[in-house]
Amino acid sequence: MTGPAPAPSLFVNGRPATLGPDRARRLSEALREDLGLVGTKTGCDAGDCGACTVLLDEVPVCACLTAVGRAEGRAVTTVETAGLEALRAAFLRHGAAQCGICTPGMLMAAAALLARAPRPAPAAVREALGGVLCRCTGYGPIVAAVCDAADAAAPAAPAPAAGAAVGAAVPRLDGAAKVAGRAHYGADLWRPGGVVLKAVRSPHARARFVLGDLGGWARARGNVAAVLTAADIPGENRFGAIPAFADQPALASREVRHRGEAVALVAFEDDGSPTLLDGFPVGWTELDPLLDPALAAAAAPLHAGRPGNLLVEGRVRCGDAEAALAAAAHVVAGSMRTPFVEHAPIEPEAGAAWMDGPTLVIRATTQAPGMDRSDTARILGLAPERVRIIPSAVGGGFGTKLDLSLQPLLGLAVLKLGRPARMTFTRAESMQATTKRHPATMTARLGCDARGRVTGLHFEGVFDTGAYASWGPTVANRVPVHASGPYRTPAVLAQARAVHTHNPVAGAFRGFGVPQAALLVEALYDRLARAAGIDRLAFRRLNALAGGEATASGQVPGAVGIGACLAALQPHWERALAAAAAADAGSPAGGDGLRRGVGVAACWYGCGNTALPNPSTVRIGLGRDGAFVLHQGATEIGQGADTVIAQIAADGLGVPLAALRLVGPDTHLTPDAGKTSASRQTFVTGRAALAAARALRAAILRLANAGEGATLVPGAGHVGIAEGGRHRRLELGALPADAFGHALSATETYDPPTAPLDADGQGAPYAVYGWGAQMAEVAVDAALGTVRVLRITAAHDVGRAINPALARGQIEGGIAQGLGFALMEEYLPGRTENLHDYLIPTMGDMPEVVPILVEIPDPEGPMGAKGLGEHALIPTAPAIVNAIADATGAEIGEVPVLPHRLRAAILAAGGRR
Repeated sequence: MTGPAPAPSLFVNGRPATLGPDRARRLSEALREDLGLVGTKTGCDAGDCGACTVLLDEVPVCACLTAVGRAEGRAVTTVETAGLEALRAAFLRHGAAQCGICTPGMLMAAAALLARAPRPAPAAVREALGGVLCRCTGYGPIVAAVCDAADAAAPAAPAPAAGAAVGAAVPRLDGAAKVAGRAHYGADLWRPGGVVLKAVRSPHARARFVLGDLGGWARARGNVAAVLTAADIPGENRFGAIPAFADQPALASREVRHRGEAVALVAFEDDGSPTLLDGFPVGWTELDPLLDPALAAAAAPLHAGRPGNLLVEGRVRCGDAEAALAAAAHVVAGSMRTPFVEHAPIEPEAGAAWMDGPTLVIRATTQAPGMDRSDTARILGLAPERVRIIPSAVGGGFGTKLDLSLQPLLGLAVLKLGRPARMTFTRAESMQATTKRHPATMTARLGCDARGRVTGLHFEGVFDTGAYASWGPTVANRVPVHASGPYRTPAVLAQARAVHTHNPVAGAFRGFGVPQAALLVEALYDRLARAAGIDRLAFRRLNALAGGEATASGQVPGAVGIGACLAALQPHWERALAAAAAADAGSPAGGDGLRRGVGVAACWYGCGNTALPNPSTVRIGLGRDGAFVLHQGATEIGQGADTVIAQIAADGLGVPLAALRLVGPDTHLTPDAGKTSASRQTFVTGRAALAAARALRAAILRLANAGEGATLVPGAGHVGIAEGGRHRRLELGALPADAFGHALSATETYDPPTAPLDADGQGAPYAVYGWGAQMAEVAVDAALGTVRVLRITAAHDVGRAINPALARGQIEGGIAQGLGFALMEEYLPGRTENLHDYLIPTMGDMPEVVPILVEIPDPEGPMGAKGLGEHALIPTAPAIVNAIADATGAEIGEVPVLPHRLRAAILAAGGRR
């Protein structure tokens, strides 16, 4: 008789280590669970994303595809290793880590490359790191960092002086932890002695179900602590992003409305034993699903009180659009279809929960901790004060982590079992169960007079919001406001309808429907410019909204930057047109050769909620130890909120950025800064932080009897005040602690001034707008229907660039997602539920990106700043589609522009430009 096989021994980061006895176990799991090396991330367990890349005898491998037995006796190197200091420093210098979830894999792949080629060319970097996916950066900063890593003597940027943080390209405050593998995401921290949760989900878009002998199944498994169902939920089993439309259950009861909907929750013992759901006793009766939004009006309602499956209809009406179009010298018309688009954050949904006395603590990946607390408390029948949400580091969000996912499930298990719980979605589960970009079917007509001035627009759009409301009302109301684009349009009728189907739930995704509308309207601008005989960029400049002019909603926005953005593209436009003409002159005749095209598109975007309250609250304290403590609850999802808001606060206080200590977000420790979405955090939370900083500074100066021009000098246990050659010390230990434990503190709230929209969409929906324009250069193989984007030039008005490096990073990352939207991304339930069938841009897909920061300060923004995150994406796909049309003469009516679709469009256009 032979005994059990000995546990494999190996060397990890230069030290001997022993892993568990299961030699077939994934190396990624063993590193994380046995050795606590959670710097190795898992995003797919299929070798698709590369986040788990480690070195095995100095060769990069996907740890999720490497069996423990294969590593026996060999050297494994993870991101926690010593010796990567120069590479880490380069990543920080170049802003190569945004959300940071891909950073460990990028660093390890780069380390292997640098070991054999210390000064690699960009092409070598793209090849070596091409197997690691990033959803945030657009890859450019990563390539630059690896190329620059050999320059260990590269000077770090000097720390900005007091009062000079705003405008400085300081490295991310959370960056050091991310490049060292010390940033902890949703799956990285948990309490021992608990349970691991798995959800049982529907394989059908619509079905009734009956649960069988749950107790018998659990006993037969041997490692099941409990099976929980909708009957176990103690509170109100529904949630939603907008309370008035809340309609989604945490666990379905009797019937499911979309593929991937959860019907039961299984709590397995957290002892390393298998967590398999095979044989789970559920019987399905599949029902005919409603999958086509065009049939929604005539179908049976999914939800009571929503006849015709209409969730919300948004409308903007100004002037008489039909009369304007009838009188126009030139009129063009068109249609556009867009698909479900998956957010594809490299980090799937994950979290852990436990009890702290009477308080339920949930630590999870989220964009909206305050909303999570309210909805989770309601579902679990708890007072909100008994629920504490601690956001983990977030490995990409883009809108999908605004909605509840596993938070109430974690809480339910902890309350029922009295034990800690943890849960991580699989990649397929994440793609099935979470929200998507709304598919849209849109038509429009656009007209201008004989001089080329736009006179009217009629826009209609149907947006498939799927089985539940989520952010559908926001999309339906935001789209009509933005449908006219950043252009002077005297007569507009724009309508958008969000309708229910049994398709996946559509929610928030970077732009809230505006990118879809821009695709159609910007295509029509190109066609109308050609009809009027005017250069396409000149046509946009002619019609660009100017300061003092009203939008289609009747609002006169401040600090209008679209004209400056379009003007910034002019020299690039002239160069690109000449280059394309020269390239085409040397290409084969007949229309099937490689053709060059140039496209342009513009955008605008209202920052924050549409005509609704949108407050953020920030607290800043002066500790008795002399530290300035910034309590801000804005979640950092890669966009740089932690850094930008701290820069604003430091300048408001008049102290060095290094004097601030950051606390939060945490619903027990920080005030509610609202959700991280709609490009609102820099603007809204930035304004709140600036107000709190100025209030605290004023309180300190009052106590010191000093004037506004005095200088604050932080010190240990005191703060110094220098004024006119006089120096005073405020001894903080002598002051009584306030309610927050500080010697002094200030809490301020900012809510943007907006006005409700009437039935015709007239009002003041946003207090601040961002503006942008992008230009795409493409090469099209007309015979194959393939497109290569060569360069994107992007001019964006940010008002004031609080941190120019982070702003450029947002532009490059938004462009990467816009490129995917244009050319490759299409979510098909049951078919593209992984990262090898669902394609997102890789390092090799990205073109050269030329970001241009335009600064037209808005007095409503903090120090003039405007939001940026959403509108960095909006013009990209329209510019690419317009460039394809320029190259081929084809009218594109559907994205993504896959080869078969482009070939069909080229043939329909006669095969040539």
